[in-house]
Amino acid sequence: MVMTLVGKVLGLYRDRLLAVHYSVGPQASAFFTASRIPRVFFDAVFASAIAACFIPVFSEYLEKKGREEAFRFAGQFITVMALLTGTLTVLGMLFPQPMVALFADYADPETVSLAVSLTRVMFPTVLFSGIAFSLVGVLQALDHFTAPALMSAVSNLVIIIYFFGLNEQFGIYGLAAAYLLGWFLQGAIQVPPMGRLGYRYRPGLSLRSEGMKKVFALMGPVMVATWIQPITQAISSRFGSRLYEGGGVAALEYASNLYLVIAGTFILSVTNVIFPKLSRLTAGGKEGEFQVTLRQTTHTCLFFVLPMSVGLMVVARPLVSLIYGGGEFDDFSVNITATGLQWMSLGMAGYAVQNVLSRAYFARQDGKGPLAAGAISIVVNILLCLVLTDQFQVAGLGAATAVTSTVYALLLLVPMERRGEGVLGREMVRDLMKMVFCSAAMGLCAFLALSWAGIFLPAGKVGETIALGLCAFAGVVVYFLLALVLGLGEARMSLSLIKQILKRG
Repeated sequence: MVMTLVGKVLGLYRDRLLAVHYSVGPQASAFFTASRIPRVFFDAVFASAIAACFIPVFSEYLEKKGREEAFRFAGQFITVMALLTGTLTVLGMLFPQPMVALFADYADPETVSLAVSLTRVMFPTVLFSGIAFSLVGVLQALDHFTAPALMSAVSNLVIIIYFFGLNEQFGIYGLAAAYLLGWFLQGAIQVPPMGRLGYRYRPGLSLRSEGMKKVFALMGPVMVATWIQPITQAISSRFGSRLYEGGGVAALEYASNLYLVIAGTFILSVTNVIFPKLSRLTAGGKEGEFQVTLRQTTHTCLFFVLPMSVGLMVVARPLVSLIYGGGEFDDFSVNITATGLQWMSLGMAGYAVQNVLSRAYFARQDGKGPLAAGAISIVVNILLCLVLTDQFQVAGLGAATAVTSTVYALLLLVPMERRGEGVLGREMVRDLMKMVFCSAAMGLCAFLALSWAGIFLPAGKVGETIALGLCAFAGVVVYFLLALVLGLGEARMSLSLIKQILKRG
């Protein structure tokens, strides 16, 4: 989690540099559209196969057939993924125009033309992602998480170096090339730990092997089930391209990136670790331990995510101003980005639960439930965007994203509860009410601290930093003290860990 956080912080600094240089102008909007298109295609088609299909089957091979057979299957899978992503890359570079038209609705022809050119430059990220994430799948299934956690740090560092040394000379096209190099390096850093774990890549193209048949059988329904995140972002981006002369695209991208740093660092770190474990428990027939692990993980995620959600709503504007404000990123850019972030934050608990529960379905090699939930959620997102965008603009798009995440989580939860396999019991509901109360009290305290700081502290970055620090400190203290008083287990665990650290010190 610490290494993931380092990568996310570097990502924030990367976004700050991009905001200062390009703000929410046409170049930024075109760039974000061009970078999103290959990511959506990869996330919607191949990420599902790697994250949700490969790891459970590979874990089953490890449990039942041993490392040699598992490594042979991994070689077949990596070869197939490289060929498929390579083919998609060529097609994307040849025909970028219809994809840009699908993802954005810019009124300015020059913005459209720039987005088309940048899409052609950046489409090889699909190939690099396919190889990198295939290697990550092997490493995570073998309980190695260090190199995968360093991926974003490496790529973000490359882009940051570009801004300091080459941006003035090469501009937005050079930035696209720097992103491309960063994605290439994400795969390259996985190779040394693979070798240390004894894996040697042996190419294979057997589509009829038992493992590949299982992957392809799961891939269809799982693919649709994992569309929810990339497709809702793409839908929001298209509607955002109609706002503020195209500036809505960049505003939503900045808000989404900041949201994912705060929510994703914790949630994705937990799910990346828990998914291989759930897969092994399923393969070993340990259903009781599976359900206990699932309940504990959901409980812990909600304990930390609910106060994050409330706190982010309170401090959205000064946080956006501190991180992105300055240079070309003016008050108007700060306001629309902060508004989008505030409304997105309402769905953080749903985002956490959907990530945990979807991994439980995929670990059982069950894609039908997430398939139906994902399809319904996408329809809900489209309808909400149609209804809310014209009247509420970026706030409506943020709210649509939040509601969609919550709907998806509920659609995954209800069938599990009906089968008696879910996470809701009397104790969980009681603890959830305690968490909501503690989060509300924390939010009120943070709001009062922010209001007080605005009166007494100077304007500018120094004042914003101190104000955010006071809010964070006051909020954390209030939340954990109330959680201790109300007897929440995670608060006692955190206090115990702090005591151990102090004793060691």
